[in-house]
Amino acid sequence: MNGVNKQEQLGDIPADVFRKHLHELADWIADYRENIASYRISPTAPAGAIRAALPQSAPERGEPLGEIISDIDRIVMPGVMHWAHPDFMGYFGATTTAPGILAEMVVAALNVNAMTWRTSPVATELETLVLDWLQQWLGLTSEFRGVVYDTASISTMHALAAAREEAADSVRALGISGRDDVPMLRVYTSDQAHSSVDKAAIALGIGEQNVRRVASDSEFKMDVDALRAAVADDIRNGYKPLAVVATVGTTSTASVDPVRAIASICREYDMWLHIDAAYGGGLAVLPECDWVKDGWNEADSLVVNSHKMLFVPFDFSTLYVRDMRRLRDVFTLIPEYLRGDAAGAEINYMDYGVQLGRRFRGLKAWMVWRTFGRLGIAARIRDHLRLAQLFASWVDEDQRFELAAPTVMGVVCFRIKAADDNTADRLNSRAVETINISGKSYLMQTKLRGRTVIRLGLGNLLTTEKNVRRTWEIIQQTVSTIPG
Repeated sequence: MNGVNKQEQLGDIPADVFRKHLHELADWIADYRENIASYRISPTAPAGAIRAALPQSAPERGEPLGEIISDIDRIVMPGVMHWAHPDFMGYFGATTTAPGILAEMVVAALNVNAMTWRTSPVATELETLVLDWLQQWLGLTSEFRGVVYDTASISTMHALAAAREEAADSVRALGISGRDDVPMLRVYTSDQAHSSVDKAAIALGIGEQNVRRVASDSEFKMDVDALRAAVADDIRNGYKPLAVVATVGTTSTASVDPVRAIASICREYDMWLHIDAAYGGGLAVLPECDWVKDGWNEADSLVVNSHKMLFVPFDFSTLYVRDMRRLRDVFTLIPEYLRGDAAGAEINYMDYGVQLGRRFRGLKAWMVWRTFGRLGIAARIRDHLRLAQLFASWVDEDQRFELAAPTVMGVVCFRIKAADDNTADRLNSRAVETINISGKSYLMQTKLRGRTVIRLGLGNLLTTEKNVRRTWEIIQQTVSTIPG
């Protein structure tokens, strides 16, 4: 049959054909990882070009699997942004790892639904195990328990849903629309915090305008005095303070809000404290970075994305809540067709979120963390911190540039100098665009205090000092060639 799925053939493709192509793809993946540095990072095709080159109607008859796989090189690869490239230094770096890739293959083959313990006992128990491991690394007390979601945006939304349930009566049962007895709720976060806070407020009916952005200080940390003033002002105007979202590792600068001082205000005004440690939480595995955990155990909830600093491939976000019943009380809902499967289990993770179907995400964390161990993970993070400080020192030594924020983690924000701010904004923006189009490196631009800055982010275990030095040379060359 040569691997052709004829219309009259039923069932899956033959086992020997599957095995043949599985080995081919295993070699393809290994070759890609080994040679990834030889690829240009960013694709060159304009928007829509890939789709325009493909058939516009779905196939009527099956095609040989070998031909489909060959189209990965012909069609897929030209449109890939190579996040795992060692010279990709945008966002927070890619946490693609060999054990993570192997784990994803196993997860795809098993294809279990981890909604209840009974639907896949090992998926539930392995998820519980890796959550416990991470909880130990984070230094959270036994009052906390965790659950795995896809991203921090979903984790933060769930945390604020639990906060809303405690602040306003019977929201789960009655909702908030048309009710005169539900106060106008306010959520506070810094002007450097992630947009997921705003999206959560939109989804939960709190409203985007009820997210109050608190000013940050000279180091881009939330100003505690400004927070206190904002809360007091809202109370005078009839609002109910609901929650504060403190950030440990902000998106632009990786700054860390003063969590302990914020926690004190939350206790004073009976507000929920949620810590967005999606990026910075991973720093907790380093003994010398114990400072990052200050005040965590005073929070009501905390999110850490292991797909940012802890080398678990995307997506793997963990939410920890003090007394998990607070989350379960919002979301547990057992339909009749699952009542038998849900009975008798120690925990059914479907009870702790809006999702019913859940991937077997615990397996990849289990494989990655066993492969590297805490010491191996810490060593790799430590090297990224070293490279960030080294890069910052190069910026500091070149009179054409200036650092735009303190270098706290694996993120460096810097700026090309110019005669005036508007000219500098144009130069910085043009430099990033020029570098990214070249395909040789990849950076980001962001705004700090209204000014455009260049942002370099580290986190890929394939990235070495050689890669960082090459990116710095590209930046220097680009600045020398772009018009002022």
